[in-house]
Amino acid sequence: MNERIRSESQNTEFKASWHDDYLKWICGFANAIGGMIFIGKDDKGGTPGLKNYAKLMEDLPNKIRNTMGIICDVQLHEEDGKKYISIQVNPYSVPVSLRGRFYYRSGSTKMELTGVELNEFLIKKAGKTWDDMVEENAAINDIDEKSIAQFIKDSSDKGRLPDTKGLSPFQFLEKLKLTEGKSIKRVAIIMFGKDPMRFYPNIQVKIGRFGVDAADLRFHEIIEGNLVHMYHEVQMQLNHKFLIRPITFEGFQRLEHDLYPVAALREMLLNALVHRTYMGATIQMRVYDDRLSIWNEGTLPFGLTLEDLKKEHSSRPRNPLLANTCFLGGYIDAWGRGTLKIINACKDAGMPEPEIVEKNGGVSTTLFVQSPESNIEKSSEKSSEKSSEKSSEKSSEKILELIKISPDISAEELASNIGISSRAVEKQIAALKKKGLINRIGPARGGHWKVLDD
Repeated sequence: MNERIRSESQNTEFKASWHDDYLKWICGFANAIGGMIFIGKDDKGGTPGLKNYAKLMEDLPNKIRNTMGIICDVQLHEEDGKKYISIQVNPYSVPVSLRGRFYYRSGSTKMELTGVELNEFLIKKAGKTWDDMVEENAAINDIDEKSIAQFIKDSSDKGRLPDTKGLSPFQFLEKLKLTEGKSIKRVAIIMFGKDPMRFYPNIQVKIGRFGVDAADLRFHEIIEGNLVHMYHEVQMQLNHKFLIRPITFEGFQRLEHDLYPVAALREMLLNALVHRTYMGATIQMRVYDDRLSIWNEGTLPFGLTLEDLKKEHSSRPRNPLLANTCFLGGYIDAWGRGTLKIINACKDAGMPEPEIVEKNGGVSTTLFVQSPESNIEKSSEKSSEKSSEKSSEKSSEKILELIKISPDISAEELASNIGISSRAVEKQIAALKKKGLINRIGPARGGHWKVLDD
């Protein structure tokens, strides 16, 4: 080699001596973007040299071919009178295994592919993506026509959807390229299926209301169904049960305020629904007093970092056909602006920058209600409230508001949402009954509340 290599990089590895375990690195390079391994060089780029270079030059090509079925360019070099070997590994369009195991070079690390990651890797090497595969067990009867109608309605003001008037459900799917011949692709089941859980596990969004920490689960809901249904139902559940809007008054005018920017919540949900690994775990939303987080399984695409998400970046969806369908429906953009919309919505609302992290094999995005300074101001305001009567009036107003939104809400759920004890809630309910403002219809369990003076 004419030019000296001084340091390791994303596709370069230095090894002072040879060990057969390094075949895993060759396998990883072959399955990724290729790379170079230098034998007889230390981590700093120095050349301690090889004494057994002649034997290695004979053995290495055979070991690589016999264990993985690939050919690598193995060359002998000399630097300052010392010998070292280079192994040039080209990327392969077909999957390469080492003794039945698959390895992949990601960044500067080697990983063994298993489970969902291996499944996605093999599909990708076959020139497909998971969502683009045909679902052999599905038929047009598994498609929900009401979801198609809702999708068309949602897309009406975007002008992206091709003309679908008068089309049958199958013709509609065909128009959106969600079929192959007479078969239905997986993406059609995810978008419009009557019961996607019958085909794939964990097509759900779990929403939990927590107290001080993750061990303090107060109540939860599980929403399952196709993407169109979950997109609408999750937002409704958040508004009606999990997010309480702060209320203020200007004279006799009652004003409601959103805890979080609606645009940020919508983008977070859509990012999770579109970019998740659909053979992985359920999407999980955690709602606390001061923050809300959404987690979906599936790490960032190779070459995309967390810092890239905070600036202009290319769209690289895990499920490209699903992403394109959501684009046609007007749910998302096709320019990788989802995370930027979340960040900008929080900035416009005067809220802290959202936290986006990779954890537990997925991506988590967290919104925070307000800054620490605002918390101090709020604490100071609370400490200055001397009238228990005013506090009681506010609690009763919140109870009435919650009952209007969710008539079947329990006293325990009222207490957790308002932040007072169950006994205090019972006293407030008794007072509201006495004033003739609410009434209980049916038994304590299975019944519901009715607001009499709306």
